[in-house]
Amino acid sequence: MSDSFDAIVIGAGHNGLAAAALLQRAGLRTLCLDAKLYAGGTASTVELFDGYRFEIAGSLQFPTSAVVSRELGLDALPTIDVEVMSVSLRGIGDDPVIYYTDPMKLLTHLNEVHGAEAVNGMAGLMAWSQAPTRALGRFDAGRPPKTLDEMYACAGNEFERGAITDMLFGSVTDVLDRYLPDAEKHGALRGMLSFLAVNTTYRAPATPGSAAALAFGLAVPDENAVLMKKLRGGIGALTTHLRDLLVDGGGELRLRATVQEILTAGGRVTGVRLEDGSQLSAPIVVSGVAPDATITGMLDPGVLPGEVRERFARVDHRGSYLQMHFALDGLPTFADPYDMLNDPALQSAIGLFNTPEELQQQWEDCRRGIVPADPAIAMQLPSVQDPDLAPPGKHAVSAFSLWFPVEGSDASYGDLKAQMGQRVIDKITRLAPDFERRIIRHTTFTPKHMGTMFGAPGGDYCHGLIHPEQMGPNRPGPKGHLDQPIPIDGLYLGSAGCHGGPGITFIPGYNAAQAALADLR
Repeated sequence: MSDSFDAIVIGAGHNGLAAAALLQRAGLRTLCLDAKLYAGGTASTVELFDGYRFEIAGSLQFPTSAVVSRELGLDALPTIDVEVMSVSLRGIGDDPVIYYTDPMKLLTHLNEVHGAEAVNGMAGLMAWSQAPTRALGRFDAGRPPKTLDEMYACAGNEFERGAITDMLFGSVTDVLDRYLPDAEKHGALRGMLSFLAVNTTYRAPATPGSAAALAFGLAVPDENAVLMKKLRGGIGALTTHLRDLLVDGGGELRLRATVQEILTAGGRVTGVRLEDGSQLSAPIVVSGVAPDATITGMLDPGVLPGEVRERFARVDHRGSYLQMHFALDGLPTFADPYDMLNDPALQSAIGLFNTPEELQQQWEDCRRGIVPADPAIAMQLPSVQDPDLAPPGKHAVSAFSLWFPVEGSDASYGDLKAQMGQRVIDKITRLAPDFERRIIRHTTFTPKHMGTMFGAPGGDYCHGLIHPEQMGPNRPGPKGHLDQPIPIDGLYLGSAGCHGGPGITFIPGYNAAQAALADLR
């Protein structure tokens, strides 16, 4: 087994695998290392119980840059054609919002069931999001993040300039109150959009700065991007494809290989040292690990200026959620008035959401250590459309819920986990009375578990939450921050915490590989 390579990639998540596959294809002898038992990171489909496979965190391929999708061959992967991407409701007898994949069907549904105001409001929101999408560089591949001046230069008029100001300084509630002001009539829609935004933050809908995550979540691809997709075999099909691309191209993947230190000499990378003490040499190292964990945890403090290390050490990683996975002996049966949800076409994803005002109060309570009495839940039932994810007649179901207390509680972590987990089960069971008795086995992951399992600091699967002060010029690129690059040749950052992330976008990994190849040329 060789100990010398042209390039070493740390981390076999979707970004690390993307970088490794591209470097190997370019003719560099590439090794990808990961501490875990399997590749894919949070973009994995994992068998947690015998015969039951779960999308461990991510469940949809985000809208993806067409350039990146083409380079990585993602367009060829088998997808599941779903008529309905998700259904959102408040659980108080309200009319659900059915998110049809066909835009015309969606608009017709919104108009007929939720009124012309909902159609106009959504149209207004999509128009509002366009300038922030460009300012954030949401689909930019191979391009650096924009400075503040460059962000504002993306605005073509005063409306767009105002939208960028909203994105940088405003709240979700500020924006929703403008476009969907009827708190009751549009409660489910407002709740869905709030959840879409704040699950990537440690901020509530009325907190200034939360609108950046709303803009990121609403970003609509232009002709240079590929739409959101659901993959056959779960999200892990993406990373299995990238792993095969790397290995079939002659690259190497080593699992259970923990990198302890990135080695340097004379201002450039020389390789890595593993936990077992062995050393591997390479003139190029790409880190798919969170940028701050790379800079402050894997490099000798003496090789970087103190101000560079300090800047990376300030990243906010406060994940505040619960992720649950259930093995069920059959599909739950939804009761009136939500018996329409027993239609398999409506069971891809079901959101049991709260209003923005309720989410705000729950976040404020959570900061004092209080578990939400009525937690907001995004529920996935992937085995309905993809039966291979569970044994015949059985189903794999996941539930992601806000907010899990991560500060200020006198209760034990285990007690909080059990309490919130039961409240998630109780809420689902109120709508589908046989849900709890159908559970054969289940497991519950907190941010602490996700941090341990996937190396996501604080359980933050974004590797840097979508707060405006952690986006744009304050989100590092392959060589660090725009105004403060890392002075180490051959070292590149390529995790979700870099520009182009978070989410399953592949852009950070793609950017890191392109930067390394450009420097070689």
